[in-house]
Amino acid sequence: MFLLNYITWNPDPEIFSLGPLSVRYYGLFFAMAFLLGYYIIERMFKREELPEQWLDKLFLYVVIATVVGARLGHVFFYGWDYYSQNPGEILAVWHGGLASHGGAIGILVAIYLYSKKVTRRPMLWILDRLVVPVALSAVFIRMGNLMNSEIVGDVTDISWGFKFLRASVPDPELPRHPTQIYEALAYLITFVYLMYMYWKTNARLRKGLLFGIFLVGIFASRFIIEFVKENQEAFEQGMALNMGQILSIPFVVAGLYYIQKALKRGPIKKQ
Repeated sequence: MFLLNYITWNPDPEIFSLGPLSVRYYGLFFAMAFLLGYYIIERMFKREELPEQWLDKLFLYVVIATVVGARLGHVFFYGWDYYSQNPGEILAVWHGGLASHGGAIGILVAIYLYSKKVTRRPMLWILDRLVVPVALSAVFIRMGNLMNSEIVGDVTDISWGFKFLRASVPDPELPRHPTQIYEALAYLITFVYLMYMYWKTNARLRKGLLFGIFLVGIFASRFIIEFVKENQEAFEQGMALNMGQILSIPFVVAGLYYIQKALKRGPIKKQ
């Protein structure tokens, strides 16, 4: 017999405010994700005896690409009807609205430029290293969503259902799947596996392998969890697959391709 029928979830997303400036959990988790990501990549670069200036430039490229890509992804994939009529709101990131698929596309563009202008190595070389901390960043971002009571699941009668009292959904008093936690756990498993593969195996020498594992681990789990998630936009009602699932399919296919190609190619020589 379960002791809980549901969990009432009603945290204030704001930690504190100083006049017009407010510090929110989402922003705190976002900053922590980048700081930990920087530390992980720094350890990788030291292990491989890579130039220190590469690290600082990588951090700048990724931070800008993540924010810009995630924002534009939300604008074009989920809210174009609104933003096309209110273009001034596109820059209002503090009002909320970031899409992980857009962030992923932004990072890919940034890494292409970074590879051409900084390392002059194949794009897959840095992607195989960058995806390790990015998987951890995804965990923190979903925990930020949890503190914001957003991206909630469908109504359920499971014993660990959450009543998201602050969520912008019909009947917030009804228990729902805590899909933010589901995704955070899936991404954490992906991160731990990638860390193991990088540090304990020769996976980093199999070009594209870690990148492929990341794509499958992140976006396949996202695709599955979407089945118990509340649709984020009204236009998704009645769709066999929602926008999150449709956008995830190409990433999963690409991941399987890179895994297969890396295993067939075998390890490359150390650079």
